[in-house]
Amino acid sequence: MTAAPVGTGTAWLVGLDVDGTILLQDETMSPGVPEAVARLRDGGHEVTIATGRSWMGTQRYVEELGLTAEYVVCSNGAVTMRRAGDGWERWHVETFDPSTVLSLLRERLPDARYMVELGSGQRLYTAQLDDWTLDGGRQVLFEELAAAPVSRIVVVSPGHDEEDFHRLVADAGLNEVSYAIGWTAWLDIAPQGVDKGTAMERVRARLGIDGRQVLVAGDGRNDIGMFGWALGVGGRAVAMGQAPDVVKDAAGETTGDVVDGGLATALDTVPAPIDVGAGEVASA
Repeated sequence: MTAAPVGTGTAWLVGLDVDGTILLQDETMSPGVPEAVARLRDGGHEVTIATGRSWMGTQRYVEELGLTAEYVVCSNGAVTMRRAGDGWERWHVETFDPSTVLSLLRERLPDARYMVELGSGQRLYTAQLDDWTLDGGRQVLFEELAAAPVSRIVVVSPGHDEEDFHRLVADAGLNEVSYAIGWTAWLDIAPQGVDKGTAMERVRARLGIDGRQVLVAGDGRNDIGMFGWALGVGGRAVAMGQAPDVVKDAAGETTGDVVDGGLATALDTVPAPIDVGAGEVASA
């Protein structure tokens, strides 16, 4: 791979959320995104994905966008994938013992549906979860969910709203894990101190890209940590126009709604592509 010196027109690290940022609700691309991504990619910028989705639910969009990035951040930062020859490997995986958390949650949400993602990427679940990719997963009894370390716990409880989940987390004393509340009735729990931002920092450091040459974009509460990281290293954090106020408040900038091509608008503000032919790109 190649990298360019820091400065106007040099290589940026661009990390993009998927749902509500790259994708519309029907899972088609937001207007202008493929073209904007291609411009940055072909210019030598490192455009990647940073998503709450598992790798299984992410790879197709890496391929559809023709991304050439070496690393992709999945599972809210708990899993970072790296290219390995013609395929991919699980380069960095964070896990934790889920037993205490699962016990606390079951006491308070006995009728909820639960899923865990193992360090290997396999998913174990107690019942079907709508909107979640469960290909290759296995339905198990609740007790088996805690049999091995996991990279995430997902709890789906349609009878509860965001305020209910916030109270639940406080009442259960879930201070040993990080959590994010989804647009609908699910709670996504990751290892303590792990989010998209921690994974993106690992990628940035590995690639040797200056923090001032970072742009991230997203629309959900699970993007707040990534926004804080980007701003902290001197980069840019862009919230989508339809994002909740708490997400917009965490970002340095706000763009248009996803249905209006807000991401493409933000990407078009990244400095002009690197002139590879002019010899500005140096081997890393």
